[in-house]
Amino acid sequence: MVSALYVVLGALLLVKLSLDVVKLRMQYRVAYGDGGFYELQTAIRVHGNAVEYLPIGAILLVLMEMNGALIVMIHLCGILLIVGRLFHYVGLRQREFRWRRTGMAATYASLVLMSLFNLYYLPWELVLTLY
Repeated sequence: MVSALYVVLGALLLVKLSLDVVKLRMQYRVAYGDGGFYELQTAIRVHGNAVEYLPIGAILLVLMEMNGALIVMIHLCGILLIVGRLFHYVGLRQREFRWRRTGMAATYASLVLMSLFNLYYLPWELVLTLY
């Protein structure tokens, strides 16, 4: 399964972002919340944002592959999703709005493309026979 590559990369990104939060919590001695520290607030938000988008992206990507999408489409959407999340991460961490905006655009583009590809490759004859 080609999609597994991007699911694994997304999981590794989530682990990295989680470790960033843990490191800052230990550094600032904050058990929960952000303790009012901007750097920790940002790390928590970066991690939270990835958690909001990567799972649905991973599901859509796996479904695309299961529905028989072309391998090149899976790679295109997977790369777009991961690169989008990385750009967003850099943009938030470095306070670079252009990177963040580009990351969100890439993420949204990947989600829309995966949704459209899934609709196109959906086995409609099975769906319609259920009714």
